Amino acid sequence: MNKDSKKMDWYTLAFIAFSGVWGFGNITNGFVYFSGTKVILSWIFIFVLYFIPYALMVGELGSAFKSSEGGVSSWVNNTVGSKVAYFAGWTYWVCHIAYIANKGSSGLKALSWAVFRNAEIYDSLPSRYVQLAVLVILFFFCWVACKGINPLKKLASIAGTSTFIMSILYILLMFAAPSINPGAGYVPLDFSIKNFIPEFNITYLTSLSILVFAVGGVEKISPYVNKVKNPSEGFPKGVILMALMVVACAIFGTFAMGMMFDPSVINSSKESFNSYVANAPYWAFQKLGEYYHLGDILLILYAVCNMIGQFAVLLVSIDAPLRMLLSNEESHQFLPSMLLKQNENGAYVNGIKLVAILSGSLILIQSLVPGAANVIAQLTKLNSVCMPFRYLWVFVAYLALRKSQNKFHADYRFTENQAVAKFFGVWCFSLTLICCILGMYSDDKFTMILNIVTPVFLAALGVIMPLLAKRERTVKGNK
Repeated sequence: MNKDSKKMDWYTLAFIAFSGVWGFGNITNGFVYFSGTKVILSWIFIFVLYFIPYALMVGELGSAFKSSEGGVSSWVNNTVGSKVAYFAGWTYWVCHIAYIANKGSSGLKALSWAVFRNAEIYDSLPSRYVQLAVLVILFFFCWVACKGINPLKKLASIAGTSTFIMSILYILLMFAAPSINPGAGYVPLDFSIKNFIPEFNITYLTSLSILVFAVGGVEKISPYVNKVKNPSEGFPKGVILMALMVVACAIFGTFAMGMMFDPSVINSSKESFNSYVANAPYWAFQKLGEYYHLGDILLILYAVCNMIGQFAVLLVSIDAPLRMLLSNEESHQFLPSMLLKQNENGAYVNGIKLVAILSGSLILIQSLVPGAANVIAQLTKLNSVCMPFRYLWVFVAYLALRKSQNKFHADYRFTENQAVAKFFGVWCFSLTLICCILGMYSDDKFTMILNIVTPVFLAALGVIMPLLAKRERTVKGNK
């Protein structure tokens, strides 16, 4: 049998990558943070000059290290060395601390929408009570992770597929709605140039991290590079098709949102803005149900799928990144032995306790923020600052790979031109870093302090761990 017959076609890769990278929340966040249709040019810029090169670089790394299962950490270990690989693994894990805190809040928000079908009940609750509930949810899922029970992992793929399908349906149904129900009171779309030109001010620059965060994580498709027929041609074709699908989804999704929501209302006050950040996806499906005289059926379906997805991702985020860090034997020399302790279920119990302490502390800090919707808005921005820091290691590994390209064989290369390859490696690294740093700024002092202190503290903790491990070895050696 021909070996290629067992491999996937390039367009299959495109659909797999699209469903894994893109989500409905990316559309709503882009629309809310960038004043509606003014986000479109920014989306195109991010896709063409960042997302596509990023994905093609990931393809080359995946092809060069096809037998490495540790992802970014393995790439850095092969190209730079074990100590730098430890910091890459640490960054990948520790970036999930804020993400975990956000998933608990988002899951509870989705549950509230599924039950009460409005934003007011959840948003009116005092933050301290909501955050205590989120803390209980975190502790429960940490307990589940310690038991080695992962009942939500299969549901995660089902929920993720369902919300992905509903996202596509939303765009299709929204464009068809004016013909089916012309008197529903849509927001008229203004196609004048001024509504497509972004306002290049401090708000715009400090929000770019939202778009970088939205398109990041492409390294998840690296295992598929060598499973595509003729990787040197098939992989870039699949990535480009995926990018075109994402661009189309972002643009048409933005137009669909523009038919529902007026950016001037969103930006009328800080409270209104934060409320849209927290509730826009649910309002979108609620309005869509009204247009088609379906009541809240679409809203409930989306809320339930999103709730399952959020809680499933919460469980996976507690367990999977920690395993990637602690299961890598190359990193053991940089970590205190207590973190490597496993129970009878194979769970890294002390590592999970550290997750509970760090994410739990962040959840308790959020109880000082007035308003549950404000908490979600603040965590959304914090994640857009923290999570892209892990993408930096992809570009570090890529630049190191190209520097030693004769040492590593890759069936697929982003480009044969060394200057072009290095330019895009440096460009993507610089853009990611600049967006993360700019994203720390906020006109709210508490938010700005949290955006700066959180990544600095978590990075410092990663520097301290090798020192503790060295001290532990010294003490043992003196005994």
